[in-house]
Amino acid sequence: MLEMTFTQSLIFLPLLAVVALTVVGFIRLAYVRVKVSRARVVPLKYYVAFQNGTEPEHVVVAQRHYANLFEAPVLFYVACVTAFALDAVTPAMYFTAWAYAILRIGQSTIHLTYNNVRHRAYAFLLGWIALAAVWAQIAAAVFRAVA
Repeated sequence: MLEMTFTQSLIFLPLLAVVALTVVGFIRLAYVRVKVSRARVVPLKYYVAFQNGTEPEHVVVAQRHYANLFEAPVLFYVACVTAFALDAVTPAMYFTAWAYAILRIGQSTIHLTYNNVRHRAYAFLLGWIALAAVWAQIAAAVFRAVA
């Protein structure tokens, strides 16, 4: 039977999952922008300053998706690195971090496929709860260390 030893470095697995999601988001955005440019739906000149035109909705969705990956996920990255630096990665922290990563991936999947706002909002809210739980665990570790 495969047995896994718990180490602090495990916190980087869910972090890498969110990084991979960001890479996929970039590739998706680049793909749809190149596609509409080649089809001359959006003139290449538009991309000089993102003025004098508009992108189709599916391109705007891909752009917003990519931009969103530099909002709350940044707090997640900092949380993972902070937990590692404080030697505060516990199994609970690890599983909470994975919960955030999975919910973020779920939110992205919804956003880039059928884009039901209600479903996306649930994933968003649950992801924020998981992220807050990660930070609460970090705060508890800090207070234990200074007490």
